[in-house]
Amino acid sequence: MSIFIPTYLKTMSLERDSGFCIIVYGSHIINQHINFTIMAKSIRTEIIISASPEKVWGILTKFENYPTWNPFIISLEGVVEQGNKITVTIHPPKGKGMVFKPTITEYVKYKKLSWQGSVLFRGIFDGEHIFELIDNSNGTVTFIQRENFTGIFSSMFNLDNTKDGFILMNNKLKELSEY
Repeated sequence: MSIFIPTYLKTMSLERDSGFCIIVYGSHIINQHINFTIMAKSIRTEIIISASPEKVWGILTKFENYPTWNPFIISLEGVVEQGNKITVTIHPPKGKGMVFKPTITEYVKYKKLSWQGSVLFRGIFDGEHIFELIDNSNGTVTFIQRENFTGIFSSMFNLDNTKDGFILMNNKLKELSEY
């Protein structure tokens, strides 16, 4: 794949998928080809809950109650609609709390909620958080909580505490939904 960038532009073009990068400064091409690997990590947890999708969704999306029951996502504020920014505060077990402002990427009632956030700017450390409900048509729901991390620094983070936080949240959601 070849990309033409006029040399009078003072810019950097980064094509993540192809591993091709061209850096132009003034009229000099500093480096024509740079090979790099975009690191990625994922966390996926799931739990079977003996409740209807409506009941589980009702608890999951009543964000004002998170401080009273959610051991991982201790606060979620904002209007949860596709394209909106929200403010999320997490506190992983044995980890530091973090506040970030992701954008809602998908909201399908009783089925899926996802958001995308970045540290500093896209490409450094990005996370896509996803909640999914699957109706098993037998009085149970499979709740899936997952996150995909990408960016040049994503490989540097140990995600064990985050996964533990997912599991704690899943178990508490199950307990409340089955009550």
